[in-house]
Amino acid sequence: MPQTLAEAAHSELLIKKSRFIGCVQPVADRERAQHIVAELRAAHPGAAHVCWALLAGGQSAAVDDGEPSGTAGRPMLDVLRHQDLEGVLATVVRYYGGVKLGAGGLVRAYTDSVAQALLLATKVPIVRHVTLICDAPYAQEGLVRRELDLAGATLGVVSHDAHVTFTFQIAEADAAALQARLSEAGHGRIIWRDMQA
Repeated sequence: MPQTLAEAAHSELLIKKSRFIGCVQPVADRERAQHIVAELRAAHPGAAHVCWALLAGGQSAAVDDGEPSGTAGRPMLDVLRHQDLEGVLATVVRYYGGVKLGAGGLVRAYTDSVAQALLLATKVPIVRHVTLICDAPYAQEGLVRRELDLAGATLGVVSHDAHVTFTFQIAEADAAALQARLSEAGHGRIIWRDMQA
């Protein structure tokens, strides 16, 4: 099951006089990730590199920021993928210490920076939600409200017209069971709307 992070977690490594400041944090999309990276650059004007990797809603990225190609961003991204994470940005700010690490040394340094931060991070499962809409007779409004509450659904808009229309969100994994329960309890009088319509 894919996971994301509850909050940001940091690491700091000193390797052959170079300082690597790692961070992993939850992000929604590439635009937010780029904003965070820009803030890091502003906060660390003396840094040689600000490398980053992103996995968020199919918007993956691996940026070496001047390090030899494939030695920073890609290894960082591989760590995120290996941990089955989603909606996560990994950044590493490097202050160059004057000693070259070589390609293998760089890959290890960036990989370790992200891995160390992830050891301190709290991972949480990603629960995908769906929006459902149903129509119920007025006499069954209380029944629907109780069932939605018991199922942990988040009630959205409720409109009263010829019938009561409920729009709500529920965890995708629980949707079919709730629909079946409501349809049975409502004796077939609860009508489900097609979300594509």
